[in-house]
Amino acid sequence: MVIIGPVRRLRDAPARRDAPAVAATAPSMKTVSAAKLADLVAAIMHGAGSSHDEARAIARRLVDSNLVGHDSHGVLRVGKYLEWVRDGTLKPNTPPEIVFESDTIAIVDGRRGFGQVTGEAATRLGIAKAKAKGIAMIGLRNCGHLGRLGDWAEMAAEAGQVSLHFLNTSGAQRVAPFGGSDRRLSTNPMSIGVPVAGSAPAILDITTSTVAEGKLMVAMNRGDRVPEGWIVDKAGRPTTDPKDFYDGGALLTIGAHKGSGLSILTDLLAGAVTTGRSSDPADTILRNNMLSIYIDPSVYDASGGVLAEARRLVDWVKASPPATAGEPVLAPGDVERRTRAARQANGVPLDDKTWRDLIDAARSVGIDDARVAAIVA
Repeated sequence: MVIIGPVRRLRDAPARRDAPAVAATAPSMKTVSAAKLADLVAAIMHGAGSSHDEARAIARRLVDSNLVGHDSHGVLRVGKYLEWVRDGTLKPNTPPEIVFESDTIAIVDGRRGFGQVTGEAATRLGIAKAKAKGIAMIGLRNCGHLGRLGDWAEMAAEAGQVSLHFLNTSGAQRVAPFGGSDRRLSTNPMSIGVPVAGSAPAILDITTSTVAEGKLMVAMNRGDRVPEGWIVDKAGRPTTDPKDFYDGGALLTIGAHKGSGLSILTDLLAGAVTTGRSSDPADTILRNNMLSIYIDPSVYDASGGVLAEARRLVDWVKASPPATAGEPVLAPGDVERRTRAARQANGVPLDDKTWRDLIDAARSVGIDDARVAAIVA
């Protein structure tokens, strides 16, 4: 089987493992082309110790998150990644290990390597197994930040496969369960991708919390407040100030008790079923775990009926008369594709705080302001 990057096999080892923010003022924004922004991030990550290939992979995934409008999982993460590298909780150039493997199952230990690299390797492994057997399950545990979860569903869809992905963060409780007031769960995102005959795939990429924690970071960087119902403060009282979250508050789950139940089950699937860890206050570092299931319809549906039926449903749903004139029904993934096209053409907007943080990150690895300017010119 083909996997990107070296993966050490331990055959005898036992198995383990949205609504927009409310702007207070119009923020100052800098716009950088996606290609140049990727060059800058790659230079920073290489300066922090990653190989050229790893640095490019990290940069490509982070900038792609910005391109599709998921700024919370984009280049604002660079400074935090450098902190984790320096304190030893994120390990550059660390290949994952396959600690259990069968024809349809693998448990992969990320060994605290970069999630952008480990996630791609695990996804390619799942795609290869599903192509051979029709279905596969990959448990990825003990991994650095995996970035935008939809990346892996998009990869599978490009290979003609349906996929489901459930992710938790064992060492970063951020969310209050329904009926509770303090942090007990991670944001516990999930992503599902279904390829569609002759059209773009349907890609759902959501957190089971009201919003990804990174979106609070974006709002705070911009001086914005957030909508009611997103967060509570450290006393469990509703608030719209993102600073209250970082002062000990908590995110809420989507859909009240329904979202809380979905969050708990996502935490169990990603943490326990992978032989990793579910949300655990004893875990002191950000540790991503992901359960992924891959289904290859071509193994049992040579006529292509599955993808054709997906196209029929998506077309039927999108043909619904708009409730608001000029706002047509969208399929999962349409907003991201629209945003990608706009930002590819016009550049990636970065608020002043994110841009300053990137410059500081560059300085910290020996890249001076003149070189930054030359890279993004």
